[in-house]
Amino acid sequence: MFNKLYESIKKFLRINYKYILFFIICVSLFTIKFPYYINTPGGLINVMDRVSIKNSYEAKGSLNMAYVTEIKATIPTLIFSYFNKDWDVLKEEDLTYENESMEEAYFRDHLLLQDSINNAIIVGFKKAGKNVEVTSSSLVITYVDENSKTNLKVGDEIVSIDNIPITTTEEVSEILKGKNEDDEITIKVINKNKEDEKYAKLIKEDNRIIIGVMITEKKEIETIPKVELKFKKSESGPSGGLMTALSIYNYLTEEDITHGKKIVGTGTIDEAGNVGSIGGVKYKIKGAVKNKAEIFLVPNGENYKEAMELKRKNNYKIKIVGVSTIDDALNYLKNKL
Repeated sequence: MFNKLYESIKKFLRINYKYILFFIICVSLFTIKFPYYINTPGGLINVMDRVSIKNSYEAKGSLNMAYVTEIKATIPTLIFSYFNKDWDVLKEEDLTYENESMEEAYFRDHLLLQDSINNAIIVGFKKAGKNVEVTSSSLVITYVDENSKTNLKVGDEIVSIDNIPITTTEEVSEILKGKNEDDEITIKVINKNKEDEKYAKLIKEDNRIIIGVMITEKKEIETIPKVELKFKKSESGPSGGLMTALSIYNYLTEEDITHGKKIVGTGTIDEAGNVGSIGGVKYKIKGAVKNKAEIFLVPNGENYKEAMELKRKNNYKIKIVGVSTIDDALNYLKNKL
């Protein structure tokens, strides 16, 4: 019986080996991945669809954030990128900081998204004159610089520094004010529900005394009325902060700042309402133009310069508006739109 089965398999392979080989090659072409990523013009996300507030006001237009489409490189996508000027091949190290893995970069970007959402809620509610309160906060290490002198790791949540309880980045800055280069501090952390005591020798950079790590603040927020935001697990990064804050504000106020238009924008936002720069402006502009957006809000500075250069080069009709704060954006949308 075994011999019969063996002969049948041999016969099948002999007759169909060309098809089997073709199948294996096709699977390999589309599944073998390389240490490269491809950035392409993305699309738009109507942030107002992601925000839910009971008894909120309606909008005739839309407030959208632009995003970059990132593709893991395979043989077909690498070949296609060679012929498509809008597709750029990047090495993994182009997408990470020094001394950082892709997994750590994803962890950092997801925490930055949550921090961006929290800042947007705070700013949007305050601008609308509504109640918002930060009920708790904690600090998480999201990057460790290769020049740092510490055993801190990505994911460590800071409990205290030199036995002083810490919950905000401002408290960290206060402790470091009186310190000198090479001073050693003791840092109590929690990671994976385990408490540990770590250390750091302070370093000097740009005449500042620092630990040499990136710290992201995790906040718990209560609002009246209650707000819910829904983002996908695949989405990350802080660049949607400005448009999220504007969307929340628009839902909470009677005046519709969209005026029935498709408005697109990008930019981080902090608790004070300052708009910060982002990456991938050219991909976001191209995505906005492709989706027939009328206005593009972009952080002032290098982002604005890059956007204007691209507009002139490609003769785009979209209106580019540079903003430094949420007040700049609101002033334009209310008074100049």
